[in-house]
Amino acid sequence: MNLLELQRKFNEALATRLNSQEGIRDRTMAGESMHELVEGIVKPNDRLSSVERLEIYSRSYWFRILSSLNEDFVGLRAVMGDEKFDALCEAYLAANPSRSFTLRNLGSRLESWLNMVRIEWADIECFDAAEEPTLKLTEIQELGEDPGLRLQPHIQLLNLQFPVDSLLLQIREENDDGSDEASNTFSERRSRSRVKSVRKSKPKPTFVVVHRTDYLVYFKRVTPEAFRLLSALREGKKLSETIDLAFNPSTWPEAKIMELVQGWFADWAEWGWFSGSKLESNSSSADPLSN
Repeated sequence: MNLLELQRKFNEALATRLNSQEGIRDRTMAGESMHELVEGIVKPNDRLSSVERLEIYSRSYWFRILSSLNEDFVGLRAVMGDEKFDALCEAYLAANPSRSFTLRNLGSRLESWLNMVRIEWADIECFDAAEEPTLKLTEIQELGEDPGLRLQPHIQLLNLQFPVDSLLLQIREENDDGSDEASNTFSERRSRSRVKSVRKSKPKPTFVVVHRTDYLVYFKRVTPEAFRLLSALREGKKLSETIDLAFNPSTWPEAKIMELVQGWFADWAEWGWFSGSKLESNSSSADPLSN
């Protein structure tokens, strides 16, 4: 057995889920006898058998990665409940074992599973992403008639089916409460009540921009039109085209549309959402954002 084969067998044994008693299972995910596999790659010592020695590492591995997901996705845990959340995490990790040197990427493939995961993963991505020089509103107005604008790398655009952004903020606020045990119990009951209300509620399209300011991540709800405009900017479309896409179809008069767009851009520029790198512009001096 060469080194690569040894590493693969060790990883297979290590990444197999623990049993209900938090011990090593009888068989690997591939159906191979765990005892035979372990005895072929791990030597016993005078105190522990081969299986018992590997079990120490397997428990440490599973306890650590489950703890990491537990820390990253507290909102999802609150929505699902502890037992279902643990079962989901174990199933997810069995199907998607860690492939990165950092635990930061452990939950990256959970994103497509649930809305709560989407917003919590966007939070992580936003916090870690780069920040380029910001573009002020006056600088945008100097770019010409139909500039191509870029959003900051940390901007995350989420089209959610439930208002889980407000629920997550409430859960985090209560989890960060430094009050006594009795107060924490009350907070937990309030959190459960909110979670139940979300579970029973009908889907409600919710458009959220996750952005960062001074190393703090914020959730900002926007209108469907504003979301479509931002999404078109992210796709690299020119300003005029993004406005058409955002308000088509629309019965609003053009003056009202321009008023809305100008207000949005003033806020977004103040919050530092636009990147000053790799800008494109036309030579015309007309500008739909100027007053």
